[in-house]
Amino acid sequence: MAEAEKIEKGPQHSVDTWHIETMDHAIDPIYQGKARILNNALQDVGMGRYQWGLFVVIGFGWLADNLWLVVAGLIVVPVINEFQTQAPFLKLGQNIGLFVGAAFWGVSADIWGRKWAFNLTMLITGVFGVAAGGSPDYVALCALMAVLSVGVGGNFPVDSTIFIEFVPASHQYLLTVLSVWWAFGQILGSLVAWPLIGNYSCTPPECSRSSNQGWRYFLYAMGGLMLVFWAIRFFVFDLYESPKYLMGIGKDAEAVAIVHKIAAYNKTTSELSVEDLRAQDKVEGEQKNVNMMSAAARRNLSVFDRDHVRPLFATRKLAYSTGLLIVIWGMVGLAFPLYGAFVTYYLDTRGATFGDGSTYITYRNTVIISVTGVPGSLIAGYLVELPHFGRKGTLFLSTALTGVFILLSTTSRSSNALLAWNCAFTFTSATMYGVLYALSPELFPTKDRGTGNALCATANRIFGVMAPIIALYADLTTSVPIFIAGALFIMAGVIALLLPFESRGRAAL
Repeated sequence: MAEAEKIEKGPQHSVDTWHIETMDHAIDPIYQGKARILNNALQDVGMGRYQWGLFVVIGFGWLADNLWLVVAGLIVVPVINEFQTQAPFLKLGQNIGLFVGAAFWGVSADIWGRKWAFNLTMLITGVFGVAAGGSPDYVALCALMAVLSVGVGGNFPVDSTIFIEFVPASHQYLLTVLSVWWAFGQILGSLVAWPLIGNYSCTPPECSRSSNQGWRYFLYAMGGLMLVFWAIRFFVFDLYESPKYLMGIGKDAEAVAIVHKIAAYNKTTSELSVEDLRAQDKVEGEQKNVNMMSAAARRNLSVFDRDHVRPLFATRKLAYSTGLLIVIWGMVGLAFPLYGAFVTYYLDTRGATFGDGSTYITYRNTVIISVTGVPGSLIAGYLVELPHFGRKGTLFLSTALTGVFILLSTTSRSSNALLAWNCAFTFTSATMYGVLYALSPELFPTKDRGTGNALCATANRIFGVMAPIIALYADLTTSVPIFIAGALFIMAGVIALLLPFESRGRAAL
């Protein structure tokens, strides 16, 4: 219990004070008291076998999230050659699916629970990923990419919610480190695409389906991998429903039972009892009793009215925080696909100008770029715990540098220089995403966390839909999309400094 108390009463001047000062009416006092008890119980259970298993299976979601973001960029050249159409429509279909998935899965996790959404998202991705490989025409490919992206879109709002609600406060930084899986997704996609698309693609003007099977093999492989991930999640790892979610909907006994199951899985014990949670329902003082009863009534009624949005804007400071997070996610959602989703095409055209634009060189460079994201993710996990950096400082630095490196890439006069700037961009953007994935769920209370994550992810996907529309009217062989993307990243970094809360060292409620 000593370590748990240290987390609760450390230099951050206490989790209790932070939430009371910033969220007063957003989280009712009964809920706050029970959340603190669950935080202490999870801290006592520790970071054991269950949480490390969760780190892996949730990592599958992070991997899939980035893998499918770059898939459209990796297959765009052979798809254009075969179907003789415009590239942005493929990305447009994908981003529409991501938007629908982000909006639906995050809110549904707050209404019906985390467990079923956790498994269905990966299953949808795998089934329709394989189906996309057999697309008879471009319209079918875009439609299937949109449907599989509905599954992919749920990874951030659902998986981050689950992880933050099971990990002890002393290890919340691992939500940032999880982004290493995000980097692995890009590496895996590039490594598999390199031999398949590089060796089984046609050269215009003669480009039939039989001579251009590489991108189809690639989709079969990636869709099949998603089905393997789903099987591991569904049949091998037994995900328990979140104890904080259960507590938030009034199922205290079930929440306590889950904590004891986790303790048993970790080969330890927990002293948590149902009475510990129910004791928070008893408060001395007539006025306090009135306030508590009112808060409890609102909490119980929320099960029926599904109102998980208003608490995220319940106070001026909380509304300011939620609003800024949504803006940051939206700006990154527009900037990243404007540059990253077309990086293969951009490298191909620039490389051709420099005399080395072969398919082999293009995908080789994509693999090199992808590898640089791994150390960026690991460094993010270290920087977010430093007193002078924390979440906000690391987010500002990594996001602004991402924009700077994008702008500097336009000065490239050789293929190697262009490759170097892209490596720098990938390094800092991996750090940026690692912090964003951790900071957002930390600033939302459990009962509304899925919805808060969904709002951020939805903003990200809405602006992601705009990127390919812009690309339809922009010349991708020029530097215009690069300047727009770089400026957006720098602006998002500056906005990060305006966030009113720093969640470093605080146990998430």
